[in-house]
Amino acid sequence: MSEQDSLIGGRRRAAFGFIFVTALLDVMALGIMIPVLPNLVKMMVGGDTAAASVWAGLFSSSFGVMQFFGSPITGLLSDRFGRRPVLLASIFGMGVDFLFMAFAPTLRWLYLGRLINGATSASFGTANAYIADITAPENRAKGFGLMGAAFGVGFTFGPALGGFLAEFDIRLPFLVCAGIALTNWLYGFFVLPESLARERRAPKLDWAKANPLGSLRLLMANPGLGGLATIYFIFQMAHMVLPVIFVLYVGERYGWSPAYMGMTMMATGISGIIVQAVLVGPVVKRIGERGALLVGLACGALGFTIYGLAPNGWLYLCGVPVFALMGFAMPGLQGLMTRKVAPHEQGQLQGANSAIGGVSGIVAPWIYGLTFAWALHNDAVIHQPGLPILIAAALLGVAFLLALRFARTPAPAPLPA
Repeated sequence: MSEQDSLIGGRRRAAFGFIFVTALLDVMALGIMIPVLPNLVKMMVGGDTAAASVWAGLFSSSFGVMQFFGSPITGLLSDRFGRRPVLLASIFGMGVDFLFMAFAPTLRWLYLGRLINGATSASFGTANAYIADITAPENRAKGFGLMGAAFGVGFTFGPALGGFLAEFDIRLPFLVCAGIALTNWLYGFFVLPESLARERRAPKLDWAKANPLGSLRLLMANPGLGGLATIYFIFQMAHMVLPVIFVLYVGERYGWSPAYMGMTMMATGISGIIVQAVLVGPVVKRIGERGALLVGLACGALGFTIYGLAPNGWLYLCGVPVFALMGFAMPGLQGLMTRKVAPHEQGQLQGANSAIGGVSGIVAPWIYGLTFAWALHNDAVIHQPGLPILIAAALLGVAFLLALRFARTPAPAPLPA
C-alpha cells in the first residue's frame, strides 16, 4: 500500500468515526427524550395526564409528518451540494432545537421546536448516504451494520441517561444534548471532509423530486428498487410494534415492574448491538446481502412470534437472542438498495427511505395501539394480548416472501453523464 493510499484510508476511517458518532448522538438524543419529554409536557399542561397524552401523540405524529416532507429535500440537497453541508446544517439545527426546547416558555413553543427538528432531521439519512460514498459496495452492509449499532446504543442508553439527568432538572437533558450536538458540529466543521466528489454530484436541483411523491418515484422507476422499498416499508411498520406497546404489553401480561422492563430493554438493545457491530460484516461476507436480509427477516418473524405467544416472562426472554438476529436484515437491505442507484442519487435514496420511515411512524402507532386495546377488550373471546406483535410477525413473513423475489444483487449503477 502506498503512502497516499494509507493517508486516504486513514481519512476515510476518521470520517466514518465522525459519522458513527453523529448518528449515535442523533439517536441518543431521541432516546434521552423518551422518559423526559412526556413529563415536561405534563408539567406544562398543569399535571393533566390525559391532556399530556394527547399532546405527546401529536408531537410524535407531527415529527413523522415533518420528516416525511423534509427528508426528500435534504436528500436532494446532499446529492447536489454534497453530504458535508447538509450534515453540518442538520447537526447545528439539532443543537439549536434542543436549546429551543430547554428554554421554551410554553407548550406551543415546545411544539414548534419539534416541528423544526422533524423538518431538519437529515443527519441519519445523510449519514447513510455518506457511508455509501466512502465504502465499496461489497462493504456497505458492514458499514450500515455499524450504523445500526449506533442506533441500538442510542436507544439502549439514551433513556437511562435522560432519566438520570432529569432527576436534577427536567430541562437539563435538553441542555446536555444541545452542548453535545454543538460540540460535534464544531468538530465536524473543522475536520469532516466531503465524501461526494463534484463530478459525482447531481448536475442540477430537480425540485420535482423534492416532494415525497417525487422522491418515491426514484424507488418505483428503478427496476427492482420498488420491491426492495416495499420490503423496507413493511420492515419499518413491523419494527414499530415494540416502541408502541412493549411497556403496556409486558406490564399487562407478565406484571413486570418498570425496573424489570428497563433491564429487558437493555438486554435486547445490547444483543442487537453485538449482532450489528460484530456479526454483520463476517455474515454478509459469507452469505451475501441477500442471505443476511433473508436470515434477518426470518429471525425477526420468529422472535416476534415468541414474544406474542409467550405465556410467561421466561419464555418471552427466550425470544431475545432470536429477535436480535433481525439486526442482519436492515444492513443487507440497505446494501442492496444502494447498489441500485448511482452515486449522485444516494442522498435521494436515503431521503426517500426516511420519508418511508416517516409514514410508518405516523401509521403504525395507531394500528398497534388500537389492535392492543381491541385484544384486551375482547380477551374473553381471543385470549391473545400479543395480537399486535403477531401482526408484526406476519408482516415480516410477507417481507421475507417479497425478499425471495426482489432481493438480487444488481450490476453497479452507472456514473452520471
